[in-house]
Amino acid sequence: MIHEVEGDILLTRAHAIAHGVAPGDHFDQGLALSLRERWPAMYKDFRHWMHQAHPKEGELWAWAGAGGPRLIALFTQKPAPERGHGHAGRATLANVNHALRALAHYLTEEKIPSVALPRLATGVGGLDWDDVRPLIQRHLGELPIPVHVYVKYVRGQQAEEPE
Repeated sequence: MIHEVEGDILLTRAHAIAHGVAPGDHFDQGLALSLRERWPAMYKDFRHWMHQAHPKEGELWAWAGAGGPRLIALFTQKPAPERGHGHAGRATLANVNHALRALAHYLTEEKIPSVALPRLATGVGGLDWDDVRPLIQRHLGELPIPVHVYVKYVRGQQAEEPE
């Protein structure tokens, strides 16, 4: 049940927020930066985990803090060159495809009742929405939960999210 909505994803009522990053990301751009600023413990835990797990493109990492949505980092982008220094590389459709498959599995296994995500990998990731939208439909369209895709960002406005 995919619902395209307009608003501020940080104001979602969904139980999880999924977003695209790179392995070793610094969460210093786009939605990742907003999440880092709002939940600094999440970023600290991510950095700690990243140094131990060495994540690969196409995988995911999930974090659950007290009193907020579960945050799910989808590794859609290539890592930064030179061992994590500099900005992450661009996203690839293959990485998005693998990460969305992993997300669908995770949401089902963890029985997450709803999820929100932005126009995945189209901002900092640099992909075209017309290429990403069908992948979201393919992997998340048949899930029996509301999937709220924020197709337009409107700061401070809570989206009308159908249940």
